[in-house]
Amino acid sequence: MAAKAIMLQGTGSDVGKTVLVAGLCRAAKKRGLKVRPFKPQNMSNNAAVADIPGDNSGGEIGRAQWLQAIACGVAPSVHMNPVLLKPQTDVGAQVVVQGKVFGEARARDYQA
Repeated sequence: MAAKAIMLQGTGSDVGKTVLVAGLCRAAKKRGLKVRPFKPQNMSNNAAVADIPGDNSGGEIGRAQWLQAIACGVAPSVHMNPVLLKPQTDVGAQVVVQGKVFGEARARDYQA
């Protein structure tokens, strides 16, 4: 049977999506469901250490996805937040891919 998915969307940043998802993850876990958070790309300077399969050094994901994984009762993994953009200036960010620093990008170049 194919896995069912729920996608939450909001009208903007800082409207409560992250907290709502953490609560839904915990509620689903309490009902015996296997749930995992996923945010393909996140822009945040708030990072946490997560597992990298096959690598004991760990990697970075957004703190929000780390919290959601804990709410699910599972170890946070870089696969839950594969791209993390950490702002460094008004027009540039450090790019973290699968938990490891990939480089830096200007907003203009990243969107191209």
